Amino acid sequence: MKRLWQQTRSFPPAARLLMANQFAINLAFYMLMPYLAAHLSDGLGLAAWAVGLVLGVRNFSQQGMFLIGGTLADRLGYKIPIMTGCLLRTVGFALLGWVDNLPALIAASAATGFAGALFNPAVRAYLAVEAGERRVDAFATFNVYYQAGMLLGPLIGLALLAADFRLVCTVAAAVFAALTLLQWRALPGRTAGPAATGHESVLAQWRTAAANRPFLLFSTAMIGSYVLTFQVYLALPLAATDTLGANGTTVTSGLFVVSAAVAVVGQLRLTGWAGQRWQPGDALVRGLAAMGLAFVPLALSPRGSSSAVLVSLVVAVVLLAAGSAVVYPFEMDTVVALSGDRLVATHYGLYNTVSGLGITLGNLATGALWDFARRHHAPWLPWTALTATGLACAASVAGLARTGRLTTPQPRPVAA
Repeated sequence: MKRLWQQTRSFPPAARLLMANQFAINLAFYMLMPYLAAHLSDGLGLAAWAVGLVLGVRNFSQQGMFLIGGTLADRLGYKIPIMTGCLLRTVGFALLGWVDNLPALIAASAATGFAGALFNPAVRAYLAVEAGERRVDAFATFNVYYQAGMLLGPLIGLALLAADFRLVCTVAAAVFAALTLLQWRALPGRTAGPAATGHESVLAQWRTAAANRPFLLFSTAMIGSYVLTFQVYLALPLAATDTLGANGTTVTSGLFVVSAAVAVVGQLRLTGWAGQRWQPGDALVRGLAAMGLAFVPLALSPRGSSSAVLVSLVVAVVLLAAGSAVVYPFEMDTVVALSGDRLVATHYGLYNTVSGLGITLGNLATGALWDFARRHHAPWLPWTALTATGLACAASVAGLARTGRLTTPQPRPVAA
């Protein structure tokens, strides 16, 4: 904790505020979202398809709108999208607790999703500007606050849920209302519009990002890392439920806690350790390889052995979290580097859109492979495929690094 405090204080005030901001954003988000599906189905009596629709709208309105959010941040400056996103989350979370008809719930869900699309690219671009040459350290510190919010949010939400789900929503909305006011009063304005866009049209901004071949190659190569990270929500809970039955839900909750705790405790140490020994490209490759190898123990676990599966699940989560902690700050720094420090938020928005599409397709493939493996009594198959995904991702990034595509080429001097 002392190291985190010292590291945080070493950054400019605006960067410190963005870190505290992200902690509170995740605290409020994870205070509510893990319990929303149960509220919709059990509390409001919605059919399963309606629950899926409400949750799907939130995911689509965030993942599908990241590019819009990043574009607006580059045109309007970073402060306005951050404030607007926090305000939208205030309204959306309040509505989720106090409305009971499907159209209103869909509107509230869409508002909460679009809010994330607004402030996520803006926050990361703003942090990159404030950190300057210390971007890797800044993103590592930022991720500690990010994960800490994920760790504490569900616990606070569970305590409030003992009273009423409406109380959970009201408190979460109040947190975002306070964040909106805080950004308005304390966050310095960063005008990224004319300087960043050069008075370009929106389509010109998008063409600039889409024509950045090294950036697109890196975005595509990193899709596998997001598919692997998401397995904490998909394949690992399925394995826990299949093997441990009724205890699977408790184990899954414990896995979330372990994942966040590893990031909170180990992020700064892992980033410092990797930064001293490896070049950024090497750190990315090794972190991605560790994420892929996290699934090997599950592929080798003997069938029917609950204790072996439980140990393998814990090992998988620890390796996934540690590998992701190594990758994240270098990954965020690489996005900025490949953007050439121009239209940074737009690049972040497109990067998140690509990764979001990859997660959707990856989850469909993982789910289909899981069902195929169950029918053919081949439980090792999904884990082998996930391991191969991680190693392929690492190999792709290694190839980009080896050919110099992870750094932006310097512009040639103009001839006299």
